[in-house]
Amino acid sequence: MNPLQVLAAVAAAWERLGPYLTCLSGESRERLASALEALRAADAGGEQRGHAEAAARLVLDCLPPEEARRLGAGDDARYTGTAGEITVHGFRADDLAVLLIDGSPMVGPVLGPVRTRLLAQPALDDADVRSRGGDPLAPGLIRLPGAGGRGLLPGFQFREDALPWRVVLEVNAILDAGRDPWGAADWWLSDNAWLRTAPASLLGTARDEELVGAAHSLLEGE
Repeated sequence: MNPLQVLAAVAAAWERLGPYLTCLSGESRERLASALEALRAADAGGEQRGHAEAAARLVLDCLPPEEARRLGAGDDARYTGTAGEITVHGFRADDLAVLLIDGSPMVGPVLGPVRTRLLAQPALDDADVRSRGGDPLAPGLIRLPGAGGRGLLPGFQFREDALPWRVVLEVNAILDAGRDPWGAADWWLSDNAWLRTAPASLLGTARDEELVGAAHSLLEGE
């Protein structure tokens, strides 16, 4: 068994295999989450391999026998590569941690790079916002699940006093950010052909009407 390949294969087949893992509770879920989190944090080498083997065995124990046999087939002596090198249909072993622990669908060859780019942008957590006198649970804010499921609020949404820009809340409602926070964050932080710049760069420049119009134009285009 190549444990990294097993984990990557489960991530690639998440729609089919994910329900067997998400229904876990109590100690079983904690053990699997702990192993996946440790794998994600480990450097390449023996430590990473140990966490991968532990996580893979826990995953195989959760699956129906026929699925476990198919995924676990092979000679462990062939084990080569690291979590960043072994992929199955473009999915990596640590994508399983994103799916199960973070609760984020942003994995794989298409959505994974988008997730990495958006989470690399300045962001605040709940404690940051509260320390500045703001309310991190204010309705209408984009909240992205970071590592370990930790909620992160993209920083562009707030003025210096930690109060959200009014137009951000208006546009987020238009974009249905509660349903698709990643899509809404990507809209704000990516170059926009209609505005000729990233929408977030226009906050505080008296161009709120243009931002609202650009958001409406996106929906009309759909």
